[in-house]
Amino acid sequence: MTAPTLNLDTLHLDKGAHDSRETGVCIMEAVAWYAGRDHSDAPPCVSPALRTFGTNLNDVLPDDRRQLLRPLIPVLVGTAGDGLDEARSYMALDWLIRTYTPAWLDLAGLTAEATALRDLRRIVDLVAAQQAGPVVRQAQTKAAAAGAAARAAAWDAAGAAAGAAAWAAAGAAAGAAAWDAAGAAAGDAAWDAAGAAARAAAWAAARDALQPTVDMLQLSAIGLYSAMVKPEAVMA
Repeated sequence: MTAPTLNLDTLHLDKGAHDSRETGVCIMEAVAWYAGRDHSDAPPCVSPALRTFGTNLNDVLPDDRRQLLRPLIPVLVGTAGDGLDEARSYMALDWLIRTYTPAWLDLAGLTAEATALRDLRRIVDLVAAQQAGPVVRQAQTKAAAAGAAARAAAWDAAGAAAGAAAWAAAGAAAGAAAWDAAGAAAGDAAWDAAGAAARAAAWAAARDALQPTVDMLQLSAIGLYSAMVKPEAVMA
């Protein structure tokens, strides 16, 4: 294996996949480069959950915030096959339920429902996901009833806040049972609440009104991704 030739201090991460390193690199392509592997946006040395989350997160972040992922490049190498992907996917599911979704519920004025989700115990296994399910579904019902016929501004905001990245990672290893227990409802609740919040803010100003929540969740998602590299430190 050849020594890495890239400089992390001067590296610029770009959106999307690239034909060669000369045309740019996303975070996964940078990891392959750092590890001395052939150019690829799916380096086999990275765990599937981290690869899925990282690819989605890289593409949803604005350019300046994407550069905050650079310090993670070295520690992503060698995570494949370490037996921690189930824990990682539950961390993503927990973030969806207890951080991402409550943020949108708060914006929609559903503070009681947001508090109920934040007060749930950490989602670390299927039992916790099943216990969270009724609370999440109640929040989703309330969010839908709040009038979440969300138009493009709300959809764009909910997507930009890294929800899709977490949804993909949550399903990477935790499995269909955990997703069915609570994950799918959390996604629906956040989507509906984002729409209700946008409507409450008035459509013309919806994008501006939602942006602080998007910013907060993007930074939170970066923190989550960093923690997912060594989930045992969080779960301890």
